[in-house]
Amino acid sequence: MRIDKYLSNIGLASRSETKRILKDHRVQVNDVVITEAKHQINPYVDVVKVDGKTMKYKDFYYFVINKPQGYVSANTDERYPTVLSFFEDLNIKGLTHVGRLDKDTTGVLLITNNGKLAHFLISPKSNVKKVYSLTVDKDLDASLVEAFKQGVKLENNEVCRPAKLIIKNAREATLELTEGKYHQVKRMMRAFHYEVIALHRDEFANLTIQNCQPGEYYELKEEQIKMLEQYLR
Repeated sequence: MRIDKYLSNIGLASRSETKRILKDHRVQVNDVVITEAKHQINPYVDVVKVDGKTMKYKDFYYFVINKPQGYVSANTDERYPTVLSFFEDLNIKGLTHVGRLDKDTTGVLLITNNGKLAHFLISPKSNVKKVYSLTVDKDLDASLVEAFKQGVKLENNEVCRPAKLIIKNAREATLELTEGKYHQVKRMMRAFHYEVIALHRDEFANLTIQNCQPGEYYELKEEQIKMLEQYLR
């Protein structure tokens, strides 16, 4: 791998910016100063340092962002800002969102460049647990708990898997799902003539927003990544 590509892939700088870093004699490979962008390295064997600090190469990156309102789950959009705009400064190639949250929905959203895992996590076969907090437009009826447990029929006659609804107060509840149909939470509530006026995802595949404020994110630790990789087995 070329050293400029390596430095770009780890998110240090763009390919063009790495040339300046190299020319400034800031990069060492196995304790030898490297100035040529085309210099070839083995990212898994060679020790690369920038400004004396050892760099760590990773094939894949995983982040959880607390998605704020007003942002769309898309790589690009002509009308609204996207969740990936929060990661632009990292210069990591191939980052994408795992599943979608509506523009006005907040909470846990996984961001990664591991396309295989991302695809599997949004597959119906994965049975990934998702937990939402929701607020509706009128008082919730206690009978909804059993109805959701049996599986809700949507407007197109599609039946959802059994889900766990917990009513917290008159108009607020939490909902646990193991599938991810289009606008599923809103459509499930609409089947009983409720409109969801606020929706927040508390959990996705056992991941939470931790202490992140809207628009903030954290990088997953090794044990969290291993937990996600179990879905591939």
